[in-house]
Amino acid sequence: MKTQLALPITKVQNSRLPEIDFSNLVFGRTISDHMFVADYKDGEWSDLRIEPYGPLSLNPANATLHYGQSIFEGMKAYRNDDGKILVFRAEANWRRLNESAERMCMPELPEEIFMEGLTQLIDLDRDWVPSAKGASLYVRPYMFATDDYIGVKPSETYKFIIFTCPVGNYYSKPVSVKVETKFTRANEGGTGAAKTAGNYAASLYPALQAQKAGYDQLLWTDGKSHSKIEESGTMNVMFKINGKLITAPTNTGTILKGITRDSVIQLAKEWNDPLEERFLTVSELETALIDGTLDEAFGTGTAATIAHIQRINVNGKDYILPAKSEDAFSYRVLAELDGIKYGHAADQHGWIISI
Repeated sequence: MKTQLALPITKVQNSRLPEIDFSNLVFGRTISDHMFVADYKDGEWSDLRIEPYGPLSLNPANATLHYGQSIFEGMKAYRNDDGKILVFRAEANWRRLNESAERMCMPELPEEIFMEGLTQLIDLDRDWVPSAKGASLYVRPYMFATDDYIGVKPSETYKFIIFTCPVGNYYSKPVSVKVETKFTRANEGGTGAAKTAGNYAASLYPALQAQKAGYDQLLWTDGKSHSKIEESGTMNVMFKINGKLITAPTNTGTILKGITRDSVIQLAKEWNDPLEERFLTVSELETALIDGTLDEAFGTGTAATIAHIQRINVNGKDYILPAKSEDAFSYRVLAELDGIKYGHAADQHGWIISI
């Protein structure tokens, strides 16, 4: 039997849990009592511990504040009917974190540190995992540079932290999106495939303009020609046209390798649903909207799981997608994923860690 890492644990003196209104959770605003912390220096990870969640002390010359050497992950834990906590695809998040770390010249994080920090933290704060339908515990692992040095070079020291947030649904209704053909999220050779802070900073301004115009998210297009759909602001995106699922490939280095995306693709293949991993062009999308062959459009991501798209703006014109029945693919796959995550369906893929 594998030996558990002996993590020093400093508990909060007074939990904030009694103050929390679990019926009114704003996504990302309510933070649980504790966090897992590890420091990297002299070529190794050390000083692993769990401590009360609280402010960090940073030097004004901190490298991350100046040069953006920061990566993160997003994952969720769920409470099943027996009170056990189920964590979805943690190993995939650990692998992707290290892929981002390599691209950003950051040290690899050993699997044991990631998994032990994650599971022991969630176990300690297990009462923070909501039990309401659609609610979950959002988990944020992240790593950032800690050198106090003003110079453009990779840091020699880093901090890795995991904290958690009880959350409700990210989207309470179907979303509206706008195809973006001016601004660019990522170009080939850039950091688009890494889950790094700078990618999101670059997207804020165009996303804000879209929100001011009444849209929830953008549909980003490729940086060279703005003719191919890549992904949305907080999620990968899929379209079902003439009965066939179409989603952008992730081998260009411009698109995040979404774990929910991967899960949906695996299920689609098992169900023998026609699927193409290719770029959908803006003109194809517009034609499908005009002639009515776009059956479904939806986003896939940890926060949203499956976000149904109701309105799409292409070249300045809005198109409204008709409502779908619960036997539509996006509803079926959402039900299957939720069933696995909440323990109502068999986990045939080894996606779940039980705590």
